[in-house]
Amino acid sequence: MQLTAPAQRTTESPRTTRRTGIHDTDGMAVASFVLGLLGLLVLNVFLGPIAIALASVALWRGTARRGRALLGLGLGVADLLVLAAFMSADNTMSWSL
Repeated sequence: MQLTAPAQRTTESPRTTRRTGIHDTDGMAVASFVLGLLGLLVLNVFLGPIAIALASVALWRGTARRGRALLGLGLGVADLLVLAAFMSADNTMSWSL
C-alpha cells in the first residue's frame, strides 16, 4: 500500500527551483538590517558584530534579499565605527546620547 504519490521527475532548470532554506537566509538578511539599525542607538558593541555575521552568512548562502543583507553589513560596520569614535572621544567603552 502506498500512502504518498510517487516522486515525479521534472525537467525544470535549477534556476527556477528554490533551494531549501532560502527563507532562512532571507530572515538572516532582514535580521542583520534590523540589528544594524538598532545597534546605532544601543548596544553597538554586541549588535554590530552580530549584524555583520548574519549579513555575511546570508550573502554566502545566496539570499534573495541581497540589498537588505548589504545594508545590514554596512550598518554593522557603521555600529563599530560609531563605537570607536565615541570611545576615542570620551575614553570609555560605552556612549549615550
